[in-house]
Amino acid sequence: QAQVVESGGGLVQAGGSLRLCCAASGRSFSSAHMGWFRQAPGKERTFVAAIAWSSSTVYADSVKGRFTISRDNAKNTVYLQMNSLKPEDTAVYYCNFIGWPNRPAFDSWGQGTQVTVSA
Repeated sequence: QAQVVESGGGLVQAGGSLRLCCAASGRSFSSAHMGWFRQAPGKERTFVAAIAWSSSTVYADSVKGRFTISRDNAKNTVYLQMNSLKPEDTAVYYCNFIGWPNRPAFDSWGQGTQVTVSA
């Protein structure tokens, strides 16, 4: 059973940075596509970024040039480096295995990690 645990969220001022981490288990991580989604209050969960097993990447237009997704196969971990944060980036961020390029592979989700960006 695939499982993920997200961490690294917090409160940051606009223009600041955060790095999110996602530890994955239950599947062959090195051959899996991984990604991040986010859900703002009162809104649907949306795609943020994905990284293929080959390390190819895809980003939502709203985060291109500001966010960077990466992975460490030795640690079964995927990261999301978020720079130049904006108040509209405030959301709960979730990690999941990816149906390439931007669909969650599983219906089950972790607990997520809260990111709050103050103006």
